[in-house]
Amino acid sequence: MGSRVLLLATKDTIAYRRRAGRESVASGAELLAAAGPVGAEVTVVDVTSEPGWDISPTTMLALGRRVRQAAGDYDGVVLTHGVDTVEETAYLVDLMAGPAAERAAIVLTAAARALDDQDSDGPANLAAALTAAADPAVRGLGAVVCAGGELHAARWVTLADASGPAGFSSAPYGPVARVVHGRVERLAAPPPRPPYGGGEPEWDVALFKTHPGMDPELLGGLADRGVRGVVLEGTGQGNVPASLFAAISDLIDDDIPVVVASRTHHPAVPGELPRDVGMAERLGAIPARGLRAEKARLALMAALGDAPGVDAVRDWFAHL
Repeated sequence: MGSRVLLLATKDTIAYRRRAGRESVASGAELLAAAGPVGAEVTVVDVTSEPGWDISPTTMLALGRRVRQAAGDYDGVVLTHGVDTVEETAYLVDLMAGPAAERAAIVLTAAARALDDQDSDGPANLAAALTAAADPAVRGLGAVVCAGGELHAARWVTLADASGPAGFSSAPYGPVARVVHGRVERLAAPPPRPPYGGGEPEWDVALFKTHPGMDPELLGGLADRGVRGVVLEGTGQGNVPASLFAAISDLIDDDIPVVVASRTHHPAVPGELPRDVGMAERLGAIPARGLRAEKARLALMAALGDAPGVDAVRDWFAHL
């Protein structure tokens, strides 16, 4: 008996048709037909969602729950998504999946070009995603993003170029697998599975991109506004201006975790933090363990959902 795959179709560019001055959206069944035959029994469910560039927290969390639930009933789950934020939804799905990621393949895919464009990338991406979801080799990899025949781990994938269909990168790593001639070829070990306590992610987490001369008052009053955690995107390997240290200390004194990430791609190297990050860490800030800032925010959301507070979050990130 072939693999059973659930296709959750959320529309967006992969489903858009806009020729002859008329705009329409293909259903999940029409997307499946455009992808062509796949070696699996596919069930299609159309899901209401905002465009990827404007997706709401409520929708992202709902998608995470649907994928987690479906992973108990199917061998694989494919979720179509807008290209702008597919990397973020993929990582949130990965964080929420827990043990379900061991039972089923979880694959997200998107397209840079409309369905009826002459050089549309959507049908090929969906066909590869369905093939991957049906292949036992993908179970246990965690959530992956499928584009251009490559499977990128949710933890590492980034949209590096929005101008064309080959815009995803896992630098400084590479794709964990690829789809070749209707089969999945494993290329590298996936990242470690994230901690999972089963709690609902806490959405009220602020993200700030630091810069020279940044006003520390931007971090003031966050506790009074109900913010539960803060992520700071630093430079280099995660350096933040010294002018923010007092504000960081105040947040931590209020038991609000502060996670320090980087604007650059770099692998996590425990015990080899640059001096400025070390100074922030001595104040109680938590290194992001190689996660880019938007992924660190999602990880902090998951950590707060499992166990709030600075000490609990620090322990959670230590196991990330």
